[in-house]
Amino acid sequence: MLHIIPIPAFEDNYIWLLHNEKHAVVIDPGDGFPVIDFLQKNRLSLSAMLITHHHNDHIGGVQQLLDYQSAPVYAPQYESFTFNHIAVGEGDVVTLPQIDMQLHVMWLPGHTLGHIAFYNHDNLFCGDTLFSAGCGRLFEGTPAQMLHSLNRLKQLNYATKVFCTHEYTTKNIAFALTLEPNNQMLINRQRQVQQLRERRLPSLPTTIDLELNTNPFLRCNQAEIWRNSQAVNNQELSVFTAIRALRNHY
Repeated sequence: MLHIIPIPAFEDNYIWLLHNEKHAVVIDPGDGFPVIDFLQKNRLSLSAMLITHHHNDHIGGVQQLLDYQSAPVYAPQYESFTFNHIAVGEGDVVTLPQIDMQLHVMWLPGHTLGHIAFYNHDNLFCGDTLFSAGCGRLFEGTPAQMLHSLNRLKQLNYATKVFCTHEYTTKNIAFALTLEPNNQMLINRQRQVQQLRERRLPSLPTTIDLELNTNPFLRCNQAEIWRNSQAVNNQELSVFTAIRALRNHY
């Protein structure tokens, strides 16, 4: 049986660890210490690491983990890294035989220009592109690039579980309600997330279906969001650009 575990790091990061009680695959290890601690306590062997982009809070622990146990590292082909890695990009398939899994690679420029995601029919590991009720800041890409990337993710199976790497849901929902205060699913979601966080439980994973119904960055064609966005017109890119700017200062 495959387990997908969030290992907290820093203030709000999650390092996702997939394991079958023998072998483990780690995604975006910004810090190696909590990962090594988990591996040792659960007697797991590190089989591979997957990297979505080059920001230090996603790669800061890679070399430490390699020093602990050698394992292949799969990282974006359009970004540079100081550690040894296998470059992967759009259309590639990463085979992880130790945990009996294959993950496809999707190139998602926006947050960074080389950002990628790993996905299959059931799971999406999307780094800082799609967040729970939000999306990543545009550090390198353009609004048009990020919107295109998000629209690609909208095409995935509705039941796909979304594993992003930050616990931003509470604030993202509060912002979303300024744009769509009459969205009952969003109102209900706020209550559910509040209950989870009060119990110190993760609000993740989410699903593509839940995001399609509550995430304003996937709902730029909704009239209520356009009216509250301060966008110059109701075109999808204009609305997306406007609400991304609003979220930057929220």
